[in-house]
Amino acid sequence: MSRFSKALGPAVLAFLTYIVFTGSVTGYDLVTGALVAGVVGWLTAKLMVQKPVKLVSIGRFAWLITYSLIYFLYYEVKAHLDVMRRILTPSMPINPGIVRVPYEVRTDYAMTAVANSITNTPGTVVVDIDPEGKNYFVHWIDVKATDPEECKRQISLSFERFLKKVFD
Repeated sequence: MSRFSKALGPAVLAFLTYIVFTGSVTGYDLVTGALVAGVVGWLTAKLMVQKPVKLVSIGRFAWLITYSLIYFLYYEVKAHLDVMRRILTPSMPINPGIVRVPYEVRTDYAMTAVANSITNTPGTVVVDIDPEGKNYFVHWIDVKATDPEECKRQISLSFERFLKKVFD
């Protein structure tokens, strides 16, 4: 694979990020953004992209959009409501603890995306990852199970199902 094909994905992502955060689409910002994004893409190409063909897969993109919608509109809302209920109802019991959650995803991107999904969902935080044993160690605000497979089912399985299709 050429360095250019590997640089294209990070460059587009950097450009879009630049435009979103500047909030401007003037000629100057478009040219500046394209130049900076090109340099960023070129410098990070070998670090960030192993298989450029994955970047143009419509199926992967569709799964990413589907996952994002479900994650932000369902899982995040559900978790926020649960934590708010715990805050507003001090008598509600909590059972905090750290549990082992096995994972099956193969790539570093998938592993990181699942860990971020767990951490960004209120009530759970990944505190450590064991890549050799393929386990996350998750602080859970209300431990409902200690069996690793049951913890996986309750905490990360739904994230893994989608993110495998996007990154693996």
